[in-house]
Order: sequence, then structure tokens, then C-alpha cells
Amino acid sequence: MNEHFFIYDNEYFLTAQPVINISNRSFKYGDGLFETMRMEDGRILNSEFHFERFFDGLNILQFDIPDFLTPFFFTQKIDQLFKKNKQDTSARVRLMAFRGDSGILKATNNYPHYIIEIAPLEDKMELNKNGLVIDVFPDARKSCDRFSNVKSNNYLHSVMAGLFAKKNNLDDAILLNTSDRVCETAIANLFIIKDSNIYTPPLSEGCVAGTMRRWMLEKFSQRKYSVAEKNILIEDVLDADEVFLTNAIQHLRWVKHFRGKDFGNEKAIELYKNISENVGT
Repeated sequence: MNEHFFIYDNEYFLTAQPVINISNRSFKYGDGLFETMRMEDGRILNSEFHFERFFDGLNILQFDIPDFLTPFFFTQKIDQLFKKNKQDTSARVRLMAFRGDSGILKATNNYPHYIIEIAPLEDKMELNKNGLVIDVFPDARKSCDRFSNVKSNNYLHSVMAGLFAKKNNLDDAILLNTSDRVCETAIANLFIIKDSNIYTPPLSEGCVAGTMRRWMLEKFSQRKYSVAEKNILIEDVLDADEVFLTNAIQHLRWVKHFRGKDFGNEKAIELYKNISENVGT
């Protein structure tokens, strides 16, 4: 059995080795952010969007970024870890940054400590055969502020929405914002299709700035459809022709059932074909 390593601040550790102490600010307060990426054949898909989002988040969270921490630096480290763990062709990469130790008002410094993990992915790159069953998570509302679009280490809303989904035999759960409009789901951005129009909530609605969401808005190219941002109500989801979710790992998954309505996947099949042929590094 091969040993499984991760990287913590440029050093290799076995997964069973503890590296975080009780004073760590990420552990105590969620002070940090993370990036989840998919690798295929040793390449990070949508790498440009991932690293832009990661470094934008570091700046928003007021980290002092040293000159050597660059997308190229992290790409090299990820590649080295991929090879050291003798990873298969498909893998999930998790890059996390955090501020370190001490109390809320007494940060030692703003240096971004980092951890890189790589795990094999069994899920093939294919459209889900069984449509998702989703509902609305009723117990929280996501705020619309400067930090809403960051993949923060404080992921409580999504964690609780995930527990709600599991308890109620759902595949995912929609998170609403403080205006009771659709924001995102526990692990994805949400899109609806109406006629030849594809809509997703704008970032001002509080959703995470998903990399596949951005790809759909900036790089999706199919004359039959237009993709745009729009405020979305629950009623808009129910009125949609089709509904699908996007994230970096599974790219696109179609929704079969939401609050008494069944959806098809004819258009989602077309969209997924376009994505699978065009999403790259």
C-alpha cells in the first residue's frame, strides 16, 4: 500500500501526522479559504480560474502574499504531490490557506500558511444518469457582502445544508440569501433553463464565485443558448424547463425533481457535451 502524503508549508507529511495546533485561527474561527480542483491526466482543469479566485480571496481576506507564492509555484507543488502519491489519472486537489495562530484581535501576522491535499476520484467525467432530487434548506440565509463570494474555511451554511439534504434523502439543498432569493446549493452553483436562455444568480446575490459558473458565463459557446446572470426566485426554478448544478469536480449535474415538479435533461445533455469537449487548463 502506497503512503499518502500532503504538503504543509513546503514540507511533506503523512495523512496521519497532525500539523495543526489548538491555537490555529482556521480551526478556531474559520480564518482562511480553500480551493477544490479536479485533475485529469495530470492537468488541473480550469486552472486559470481557480488560481485567480484563490489569490483574489487572499487579497479580500487581507493576507500578505509573499512574492514566491504564485500560481506557477502551487502548480509545481501540486504536480510534485501528484507524482509522490503515485496518483491515478483523476484526482481531487484541495488547496487551503490560513492565517496561523492566536486570538481574533492578536494575529501574529498575515502570512498565508497553506496545505495541499490530493485524493483519487472514482467519479468518471460523465453526466449523471439519475437526476438529482433537491429542496430548499430552510434554516439559514446567506448574506450578500464582500466575503460571500469567497470559498471561506467558515463553511457552516453549506455544512448544515448538506446535513439537511442527507437527513431528508436529498442529493443537494438550495441556499437562499437574505432576500429569500436563490443563492446557490450546498456544494454547487445553480442554473435554470427557460426556452433558449440559461440563467444563474449574479455574485451580488451572495453565491460563491464558482469556476464552472464563470466558465459557463465567459467561455460557453453554443449559438442555440444564451447564458446570463439574473435574480432567481423559487418560483423561477419551478417554472424552468430544466435545472442543473455546476462545480469544479462534477462540472454539470441535472436536477430531476424539486418541490413536486419533475424536470427532463434533454438540454442538459447538449450542454454537457459542449462542456466535456471544451473545458481545459
